[in-house]
Amino acid sequence: MRRTLVVLAVLVSQMLLGWAPAHADDKERIALIGVSGLHWSDLTQADTPNLWELAGASAIGSMSVRTVGNITCPYDGWLTVSAGTRSAAGYRCGPPPLPEPQGKGAVIPDYDYLLKVADQRNAGLLGETLAKAGECSIAIGPGAALGLADRRGAVATYYASPIQMREQELERCRVVAMDVDDLIRPYFTAEGKLPTVPDKLSAQDRRAALRLADAKAGALLAILPESTTVVLAGMSDHGSVPHLRVAALREPGAHGRELGAASTRRDDISILPDLTTTVLTRLGVPVPDAMVGQPLQIGDPGATFERMAESDETAQTMRSVKGLFFIVLAVLQVLFYAVAFLLLRRRRGLRAVRLAAVALAALPITSILVNLLPWSSAAELFGGMLAWLVVLTALAFAGPWRRSPLGPLAVVAGASAATLAADLLTGTTLQLNSFMGFSAEQGARYYGLGNIPFALLATGTLLTSTVIAHRLSRPWGAAVVAVLGTFAMVLGGSGMGSDFGGVIAFVPGIAVTALLILGKRISLVRLALFCVAGGVAVTGFAVANYLRPASEQSHLGRFVGQVLTGEAIDVIVRKLVAMLSTLLSPTLMPVVIAAVAFLVYAVMRPEQATAGVLPAAFTYSPALKAGLIGTLVSGVVGTLVNDSGAAVLSMALALAIPLVLSAGIAALPGDAPAEERPLVKV
Repeated sequence: MRRTLVVLAVLVSQMLLGWAPAHADDKERIALIGVSGLHWSDLTQADTPNLWELAGASAIGSMSVRTVGNITCPYDGWLTVSAGTRSAAGYRCGPPPLPEPQGKGAVIPDYDYLLKVADQRNAGLLGETLAKAGECSIAIGPGAALGLADRRGAVATYYASPIQMREQELERCRVVAMDVDDLIRPYFTAEGKLPTVPDKLSAQDRRAALRLADAKAGALLAILPESTTVVLAGMSDHGSVPHLRVAALREPGAHGRELGAASTRRDDISILPDLTTTVLTRLGVPVPDAMVGQPLQIGDPGATFERMAESDETAQTMRSVKGLFFIVLAVLQVLFYAVAFLLLRRRRGLRAVRLAAVALAALPITSILVNLLPWSSAAELFGGMLAWLVVLTALAFAGPWRRSPLGPLAVVAGASAATLAADLLTGTTLQLNSFMGFSAEQGARYYGLGNIPFALLATGTLLTSTVIAHRLSRPWGAAVVAVLGTFAMVLGGSGMGSDFGGVIAFVPGIAVTALLILGKRISLVRLALFCVAGGVAVTGFAVANYLRPASEQSHLGRFVGQVLTGEAIDVIVRKLVAMLSTLLSPTLMPVVIAAVAFLVYAVMRPEQATAGVLPAAFTYSPALKAGLIGTLVSGVVGTLVNDSGAAVLSMALALAIPLVLSAGIAALPGDAPAEERPLVKV
């Protein structure tokens, strides 16, 4: 009797406090429905009524399905879910293996290949984690079997189709994943690979495939327990061009809200590894340290199918013209040096050369500033960049600073550094979908300081600080370089910038510039020590980031974790290969070669090459010489330690050399203002 009264008292107190005891039936359930190749533009009420209704009741966003390569096949997409980190089978890009039945479950054939040959050491981590937590799971279709398989490649419960299932099993198991491959299957070639064309199917054939996929998804949705959280994801690409795919999460109150993740720091974009972490987090199962994703987060209202479709269209616009932009930039750079060489030797057209130099140096930052304006088409994109180019160039030659040889240089360099610093302080919204920044559909990075923006930030900061140092005594000039440089370096290396290689390259650039202003000599030993100091600084940033909660870590902190688990070597090798590949880039290397050749010839034969323009610039402002040398040091080191390689040095030169030439033209004998006398000698 007393026991009964105690139980009743506990129940009454729980009811009064607003909660009740959790039963097995009350625990959260989650279903992952992966529809490879699914676009937001695919969803219509007529052709995909089940998916339309599901997404309409969900928080929605875009998903980057990028794994290791630029194109993701269904095999790699589901393998990434299994591992909780970006993964690839390595030998082919096609459908996941067909499971071999084994009792009520199934086994993935040749699963050892992934662990022993393809070196996918995290394969099976999701299934293993669920099994250790005592959670049963149900896989429907080959991809789902791969995603939920344990380290042996086995799944306890497997069905080829949802119509084979019983509702009682869904009540028993809290996890179900289904591979809906009807949309992607017609795209595979006879060899079982994705096609090498953007879209293999006609619009009519794609609609037919969509109807089949919708029917299969509807069959599962019809029997899921009502309280099940449902995640819909477009698991892969369908052709030779990467796209943003569908991401949706249905639960009470999610309708019409944005769906993002801390892994991207974007309210409406997530990545494939986020699916793995979401499943475990929803079940209350601890997430292994090796998993890099973050749980999907429901954000603010206002998300629509149209907005999500436009996000991919914007990314595709940027992708379609990105190559053209860098070709034009390379041609303009090479053409500028050739024409400037001819005109400067003859002392003709100096004003035109100076105007062209300043405008050319302002071009890179306009590709970031354009995102302050609304654009969706290529015409609007380039029109916005042209408008910013006119504004910056006009501003450089307006106002009292135009009378100083360093005035236009200060405006363009300062605008470049200030724009990127402000972008870092406000969440790096301007770098997304920009020529110099991040590509949304590629998913390599969504926040922080990219490698090319690092080159612009470092160069802009060093040149701007030397303009200030030009009017100061040596100690104060060096102090300005150190303070401004350190501020920019901390922005890049902290959680706001999350830049690894940039810090290593920036520290020696700052140190070299400051020491030259102080009149000190720079030896190879000192330069090596500065690089080591940069490595120590970025290590400090990385360790500090690693000590933060997993949900707040950037790739700096995760790299520390990879060092501890032995996975860092693979990351370093991939970055090294990427860096070396840029040395053969037909758009980057011409900029480097032309700028370096012009600079070397101008220094060795100043009167023949530039009619003394560079000597005039350095005589007028020895601090500027220090800033240029520091820029070259940062650019070269940045090329060696970043996976963007030659892109770092090419953008540093594209900003610095034309600006230094513009200052030299204005500082030619008889042109420099008498009241401007340098106080710093290098």
